[in-house]
Amino acid sequence: MKIPQELKDLIESGAHAHLVTMNKDGSPHVTVVWIGVEGDEIVAAHLPRNQKVRNIERDPRVVISREATSTSNFGLREYAVLHGQARITEGGAAALLQKLAHVYMGPSVKFPPMDNPPPGYITRIRVTRVEGVGPWTGKAV
Repeated sequence: MKIPQELKDLIESGAHAHLVTMNKDGSPHVTVVWIGVEGDEIVAAHLPRNQKVRNIERDPRVVISREATSTSNFGLREYAVLHGQARITEGGAAALLQKLAHVYMGPSVKFPPMDNPPPGYITRIRVTRVEGVGPWTGKAV
């Protein structure tokens, strides 16, 4: 699915995202992540091969929630819930984290704050469905 510009703007606004992956036993695993947009994919970076990376390698189904600072015409806080299929690629995590740090922490931040960070992993998410409250849903709420 093509990501609407309003949703790209929300993603690039710097609000933290909640990423839900599925644990081996079927229970949800929720983490806060920095996300960005590359083409029509959502991207996140991880230095270690942590639980969310292992979960996506086993089961590509993910959900991301993101709260906006705006309100709808009905006075509701706008938010987006993105359902998608994820894949993990190796390498490039430090460069993506540095790019995202400028959005989340400020233009002069060095992140990760270490010399020679590991290559890490990038999660690439193809959005299949958008829900929530906001112009990205195509519904008036």
